[in-house]
Amino acid sequence: MEKIIFTLLFFGGVVFGGSADFAKRLSDAALLLTKDNVTYNAAYFKISYPNGDVPPQFGVCTDVIIRAYRKLGIDLQKNVHEDMAANFDKYPKNWGAKRTDKNIDHRRVPNLMKFFERHGQIKPVTSNAEDYEAGDIVAWKLESGSTHIGIVADQKSPDGKRYMIVHNIGFGQVVEDCLFCYKIIGHYVYR
Repeated sequence: MEKIIFTLLFFGGVVFGGSADFAKRLSDAALLLTKDNVTYNAAYFKISYPNGDVPPQFGVCTDVIIRAYRKLGIDLQKNVHEDMAANFDKYPKNWGAKRTDKNIDHRRVPNLMKFFERHGQIKPVTSNAEDYEAGDIVAWKLESGSTHIGIVADQKSPDGKRYMIVHNIGFGQVVEDCLFCYKIIGHYVYR
């Protein structure tokens, strides 16, 4: 008789099955966000803490990541804030910040990248579509020089060669075939 061992991961009060299950759930959560009517709005908002969010009709690329993880019971606002408060010197100073700000720190791509580097798994940045799996987080540098971030969805491109991306680059929370449309600067798994 074959014995089956199933490992459970306990994080933030939520129990998840194996990493493949978590990746699928994160992808599903991100895809669900594409049904919401969201206008791109990068304005500074004063939000509650923990579990704060900008008004639901607004958002940027980082809000896709934050909202998808929140659907799985993970509060990136709180997690990023706590890590930044304890390790402020390790985070970018692109905005001239002298201290943490619970309203905005988690909504900045370089801060999310640093958090994922510190607490997730860094995956290789390649030009091979097979290296990017559903549930992965990808960060890009746009031609304008600004940064962007999205979630790899469990949905293939029309030609079947790569997974699609859930992101918000100015047209709301959408799923698109854009993995290699911009220069990839970060590739992470955070579970």
